Amino acid sequence: MNGSAALRILLSDAAYAAIGPRLSQVLADRPYVRVAADAPGADADIAFVSRDVTGLSTKHETLPATGIFYDALRHAPSLRWVHGHAAGADRPVFQDLMARGVQVTTSSGANAGVVVQTALAGLLALARRFPRMMAAQRSHTWAPLIKTGLPRDLVGQTVVIVGWGPIGQQLGALLMALGLRVVAVRRHAGPATASVETVAYEDLTAVLPRADWLVLACPLTERTRALVNAQALACLPDGAHLVNVARGEIVDEAALVAALQSGKLAGACLDVFEHEPLQADSPLWDLPNVIVTPHSAGFSDGNAAKVEQMFLDNLVSWLAGRPLHNRTN
Repeated sequence: MNGSAALRILLSDAAYAAIGPRLSQVLADRPYVRVAADAPGADADIAFVSRDVTGLSTKHETLPATGIFYDALRHAPSLRWVHGHAAGADRPVFQDLMARGVQVTTSSGANAGVVVQTALAGLLALARRFPRMMAAQRSHTWAPLIKTGLPRDLVGQTVVIVGWGPIGQQLGALLMALGLRVVAVRRHAGPATASVETVAYEDLTAVLPRADWLVLACPLTERTRALVNAQALACLPDGAHLVNVARGEIVDEAALVAALQSGKLAGACLDVFEHEPLQADSPLWDLPNVIVTPHSAGFSDGNAAKVEQMFLDNLVSWLAGRPLHNRTN
């Protein structure tokens, strides 16, 4: 890398306003140029995809403003590295960039604590029958649990957590503190910790018959795509629950709907879906045993600062020629 050449950095107006002074500190005497996505013939060496870039776009439906930034990424011939605000890099634009040799890093771990809180809230809401009681509230019906069915004690139940990264580990610790037994499912079967039983993704169905709760917190890869299919759901005991804060494509949604409608599954808390936004005619909206949230498990007002710092820390490594943190293969 030519130390005297100006480093061209593609980032949004909002991101530049937030980190511009810190960029100058990190780069020290190295000159740089901020590249705007809508600049004619824009080229860049590196790029930062902040949350404001994606906005309300999803990986299935890209809004025009987001599309302009994505086009700038795809048409920057000198691009060597892109850092994204999300925990994963499964959006098509990142797949396209990696296919041509661009390094892509994620912000995995930045919002882990918030996602853990969301998953725990969903699990506790289902365990304590909140959907049923909230429906009774809307209809002005006094329906105490002693009348409608007593919830099971969580102590002694088993939760299978698929994915043992920052989210899975933090959630597992909290659930063990509440008295649940935890089984971790991850890329390989080596012990996660001395106290946690661990199996590989391919052995998921072997542990599902013991699962009162199935929590998905893993990345979307070819090994996890449709991992929770009709066969896997059939392995769960009657009355089990599902919580998904990972990616929608990990679950066969039609099979999930069937399992919920039949009563095979007692309930689900779903933050992600096979297609986003979730279609208005999806049965999931109206099932009384389902909590639907709009892919918002990781949102908080403190997340942007964490993502920005991850990008800047990685920039220091990139300038020094060191390996990048959270690089996606």
